[in-house]
Amino acid sequence: MNRYRVKVIPRSSKNQVEELSPGELKVKLTAPPVEGAANEALIQVLADHFKKRKSAVRILSGQNSRQKWVEVA
Repeated sequence: MNRYRVKVIPRSSKNQVEELSPGELKVKLTAPPVEGAANEALIQVLADHFKKRKSAVRILSGQNSRQKWVEVA
C-alpha cells in the first residue's frame, strides 16, 4: 500500500493528477467541494490514474480539507 499527501484543487477546468515529488500529488478536480462531491471525484480520478478499482483508494484524513492523506492499495 502506498500513501500520498494530496493537495486538491476543486472547480478546475479539467481533472488532472500532477506528481510534485515522490509521495506528493496535486489533483485538480472539476467537482465543487460540496456534500462530498470533490472527495468522490478524487477517489475516481486517483483510481483511474493508478489503474486501480475505486475500492483500492481510501482517504485517510482531511475529508473537509484541501490537504489530504490518501492510501492506494
